[in-house]
Amino acid sequence: MDTIDENIKYANTLSGDFYSSHNEFENSKENIFAKSWQLIGDNSHLSQANFKKPFVFLDEFISEPLFVVNNNNHGFKCYSNVCTHRGNILIDKACESKEITCKYHGRRFNCNGEFIFMPEFKEVKNFPLKQDNLSEIPLNRWRQFLFCSLNPKINFNSLIQDMEKRIGWMPIEKFQFDSGSSKDYFVNANWALYCDNYLEGFHIPFVHKELNKVINYEDYQTEVFTYSNLQLAESDSEQTCFDLPENSLDFGKNIAAYYFWIFPNMMFNFYPWGLSVNIVKPLKPNLTKVEFRTYVWDESKRESGAGSILDKVEKQDEEIVENVQKGVKSRYYKSGRFSPKMEMGVHHFHRLISNFIST
Repeated sequence: MDTIDENIKYANTLSGDFYSSHNEFENSKENIFAKSWQLIGDNSHLSQANFKKPFVFLDEFISEPLFVVNNNNHGFKCYSNVCTHRGNILIDKACESKEITCKYHGRRFNCNGEFIFMPEFKEVKNFPLKQDNLSEIPLNRWRQFLFCSLNPKINFNSLIQDMEKRIGWMPIEKFQFDSGSSKDYFVNANWALYCDNYLEGFHIPFVHKELNKVINYEDYQTEVFTYSNLQLAESDSEQTCFDLPENSLDFGKNIAAYYFWIFPNMMFNFYPWGLSVNIVKPLKPNLTKVEFRTYVWDESKRESGAGSILDKVEKQDEEIVENVQKGVKSRYYKSGRFSPKMEMGVHHFHRLISNFIST
């Protein structure tokens, strides 16, 4: 993969081939996603000690079976959900128990992932060994949200700290999950192309006419951090904005939305009514699943401002991204250039992709 020039004024975008190449898609599994932190959900269903919840790390892409457990005094932990005897899946649904028993041959583990007992193994030599315990997976918590990584290349705090500094004044841990307005979208485009579109407000006047009416495009800003970036949308109307406290870095501004992107595929969109979390999950080189998860802070503000037409904006984005997916496959398209003013976030994203895949 070609290196993306550090200077945006000279840089070219990723090659069009990146968005359709099966090899590039496969390379991103280990070089980007296995090394990344992924949001696995919130802790609202894990309030009881010894409660366990199985999940799959990037299902249909990496598809690693794991489970998270409320390990009482040890906090939340994450382990492999595969029996160390013959590879059976241990937990198939959320449950509460002090031990884990494999339903295949009865091997047992405690809630620390440690081997306890195995029937008919008295004659086995050099047993048990460390490898008979369940592998522990790195897990971190931010507010009520849990993140895990198979092989983290990034320190978790360096990933999340800039978002915490900016919007940490919000009572995020009190935001309530709303299943009714949470949904999944399937987009016929590459995962990175979907992120490209999110990472710039350049297209807003052309693609999102209604959204453009509630934000001030001229004051639209992008701030780039090490592994994340922020798009700051201001408004001319105070009625559709945050009531910012004096300790906010943006106090005195009319902020309509904070659009935070976390490498490589997570979006945290803060509105006066609450939070929309978008997780972009690769399925195929030209197929992506986008999970929208809604957390409400103030229900009374959901019908106004930048966060009031999310479904409509999403469908507009999907239409344009799917059209671009067709275009980047053209034999006549190689790569593009960046707008230094409006595409700082995309340039940052492309440099991270290039750096991760090349190392």
